[in-house]
Amino acid sequence: MVVIGRFNRLKVIRQQEEGARLDGGPLGQLLLPRRYMPETLQNGDFLDVFLYLDSEDRPIATTERPLAQVGECAWLKVVSVTPVGAFLDWGLPKDLMVPFAEQRRPMQEGRHYLVYLFEDNTGRIAASSKLNRFIADTAPSGSYKPGQAVSLTIGERTDLGVKAIIEHQTWGLLYHDDIFRPVRQGQRLTGYIKRLRPDGKVELSLQQPGYAKVDSLTDKILRELQANGGYLPLSDKSPPEAIKARFHVSKNTFKQAIGGLYKQQRIRIEKDGIHLV
Repeated sequence: MVVIGRFNRLKVIRQQEEGARLDGGPLGQLLLPRRYMPETLQNGDFLDVFLYLDSEDRPIATTERPLAQVGECAWLKVVSVTPVGAFLDWGLPKDLMVPFAEQRRPMQEGRHYLVYLFEDNTGRIAASSKLNRFIADTAPSGSYKPGQAVSLTIGERTDLGVKAIIEHQTWGLLYHDDIFRPVRQGQRLTGYIKRLRPDGKVELSLQQPGYAKVDSLTDKILRELQANGGYLPLSDKSPPEAIKARFHVSKNTFKQAIGGLYKQQRIRIEKDGIHLV
């Protein structure tokens, strides 16, 4: 199925002066302008191309990669505001429009906003900052499992923590106590499902669950020790803030990691810090 606003794998039918013609299925033959054609392109080859509408609303292909596809969220900059709406830079020659009706609050030129890309009722690609129209507040049953690694897009801060969009689909929450490194709105990173609540809401973590996060931290501590002459000025007596600043983990997780290294006789724990054996 060929989808406007997303990457599609299409077959090259023929090449001509203005570019290559691709088999767009129900959309007919689509043009890939010559400037995007690989030098070794042959008829019959398959290409991964992004499809969007040109200035005359005709489907056109490109090998350039936009900052987001339809069905995804992105942190995009407003390049202009006109009588019909705001226009965002999304990495393609034709800017992406946010109609006034899709603006959570009036957008300003030069500022960034977290938006969701969708196809409007005319078939055009548009964006919206009214994220709750597209992002579910609860997860469907069976969609995630505790400990599962997921892609996150950081949203707004709340009294409890920071909201994040899971896989461009569902809202989740990172509690303040689970954030051990700086995060910013619009940032994309890997997180983990911490808990699925009975009401369907999702709690998140930036650390691997259980012993997995301890094992990962253990390796990092050893690398840091080796890089610093076998000594780090941290121990199980260090303040949580110092541990968080160095390793972006809780003090409890750090204590578990150095406790394991101590039992393996790989480090010494002394008053001034830990020493590599």
